[in-house]
Amino acid sequence: MDIVATLTAACPDLKLLTWDELGSGSDLLHRLTQSCYLGEYPSAIAYPQTQDELANVARVAHDHGWRILPFGNGSKLHWGGLVRGVDLAISTAGLDRVVEFAEGDLTLTVEAGVTLSAINALIERKGQQLAVDPTLPQQATIGGVVATADTGSLRQRYGGIRDRLIGVQFVRHDGAIAKAGGRVVKNVAGYDLMKLLTGSYGTLGIITQLTFRLYPIPSASQTLMIHGQPDNIDRLARAIAASSLTPTAFDLVSPSLMKAMYLGTGIGLALRFQTVTESITEQSDRVIQLAQQCGAIATVYSAEEATEYWMQSRARVDQSPQPNACSIKFGTRSTAVIEAILTADRLFKANAAAIMHYQSGLGRAMIRQDQGGSRIAKWRQFCDDNGGFLSVLGAPIALKQAAIDRTFDLWGYRGNAQSIMNDLADQFDPDRRYSPGRYLV
Repeated sequence: MDIVATLTAACPDLKLLTWDELGSGSDLLHRLTQSCYLGEYPSAIAYPQTQDELANVARVAHDHGWRILPFGNGSKLHWGGLVRGVDLAISTAGLDRVVEFAEGDLTLTVEAGVTLSAINALIERKGQQLAVDPTLPQQATIGGVVATADTGSLRQRYGGIRDRLIGVQFVRHDGAIAKAGGRVVKNVAGYDLMKLLTGSYGTLGIITQLTFRLYPIPSASQTLMIHGQPDNIDRLARAIAASSLTPTAFDLVSPSLMKAMYLGTGIGLALRFQTVTESITEQSDRVIQLAQQCGAIATVYSAEEATEYWMQSRARVDQSPQPNACSIKFGTRSTAVIEAILTADRLFKANAAAIMHYQSGLGRAMIRQDQGGSRIAKWRQFCDDNGGFLSVLGAPIALKQAAIDRTFDLWGYRGNAQSIMNDLADQFDPDRRYSPGRYLV
């Protein structure tokens, strides 16, 4: 069946791009080849411009039994397993409108294809922020951020992206439009579809519209970088966590990343305080005092140094797909966070760059030169033994192929909710036509 001809007839105004029209140098082509099983590429990429048009495309796909790969701008298309037998890719990049910015209520409703950079440009003028720091923020669409549950250091203060999401609309497998939540922060009615769709990797539906709770932008900010021997940093981090200090970011930085960025020796502790100036001064002085007591060295960054650090450190663990590199998300219980970082350094030496959010016990890392996954498996075992997990988000095709052959496990899921996830998938996408093979269901 000619998918392009069928879609053109059913949706005459739909913007379509065939696989052959992508061009050999296309960044999207590269990302799609990193996300699809070899040779099983979509016949076309659809770019609907409205929610209704997207729903119509999904309805046609459902009627013809096509398998779909949803994405926004494709910045995280390489995350997850290889999709199998996908017929059509659908981008939400054309759904890029701001529906409502209720600045008095601190809420924002946008379509899924709006980029985080565009959101910030709008709301920062009113002194507000979404308070999320995902991978590749200039490229990432907000729908993709939610679909991959992608958050960074700001989760210390504001929680994950789900904690800011209060309403959602999405297109079901049959093309019907569904919604949950609302546009007010106190809305608690209905089934919590926001929680289900967050981190679903496009397997339960195609997100089309989102409503978020916003926060005021703090009046001042300061970043401190502390480094020292692991035992010293461990004592310091425990003291900060047990104190009344309120950092916005509270990150452990692996020794290899500290060395690569010329930030000092040993393990690092990056703290950011964002509040009124007087409070920042008092809290920073207290941290410096605690660092001295614990035998660690503290440096207060200037505004320019702080901006450079947060940008560069995140870039080193969240790069675009690279040859022979794996993007890792991992976690442990709070008592094992220092050892989790050090285990990565012992296993991978200079080929690892890792950051861990101290109090949540979650981290991100970029690992190079482990195509067989044997050292990753050892690191995963440590995380499992300490109440955590390790998932390989992005990886070379060979390692993803090994996951299909069941000689390597990308997700490393050890919980007891697999049957529940399968039941939910049966309800939302019974034929597994959305992102087949990308996630656990």
